[in-house]
Amino acid sequence: MSICPRCKRPLEDDEPYICCAGVELRWRCAECGKVSEGFAFPYGMCPHCKGRLELLERGPVDDARALEAVRKAFEIELGGHAFYERAARDAADPVLRELFGRFAAMEREHMATLSRRYHAELPPPSADFQLDRAAIFAGVDRKPEDPANLFRIAIAFEQRAVDFFTREADAAPAGSVERELYKELAAEEREHVALLTTEFRRWEAGKAGIL
Repeated sequence: MSICPRCKRPLEDDEPYICCAGVELRWRCAECGKVSEGFAFPYGMCPHCKGRLELLERGPVDDARALEAVRKAFEIELGGHAFYERAARDAADPVLRELFGRFAAMEREHMATLSRRYHAELPPPSADFQLDRAAIFAGVDRKPEDPANLFRIAIAFEQRAVDFFTREADAAPAGSVERELYKELAAEEREHVALLTTEFRRWEAGKAGIL
């Protein structure tokens, strides 16, 4: 079995890989100016005021474009997990609580896969995540009185992730690690959109979910 020369963890196969172990980036919020440290934050938003984070400085890393692809993937996965966790807690409908709890577990599993594959350490989930952050990212009005709005937000930001990864894959050099990564992530998020859409339609019709 091959061993990563950087973090000494076992490699799953002989395919090209990225090791993000020990990489910590510094960010400055474009709105409040506060500096935050970490590999990725949900939706790339400031954890303090929800403003847009800008890379403050980048230390010497190998294959910066591939690293950016991994970081963006974690931003979206962290945001999705935080949203589903909070939606499961806040939903008044017991069916929605159960459904979003299952989606949160799905995102945890996906993040664990990405973390293992790219050797990146993830921060613990934030307990005070606000659903408004997901609504801002997805471009959907937040309507707390409408339980269907949770579905609309979830579907919108998963579709936004599909569009982003597809666009980045098309722009990346042919045969590059980041191109393959973006294509893989786009396919994953596309599956999430389809699953959420199906669950939404079944919920509207009063039918049991497929999860």
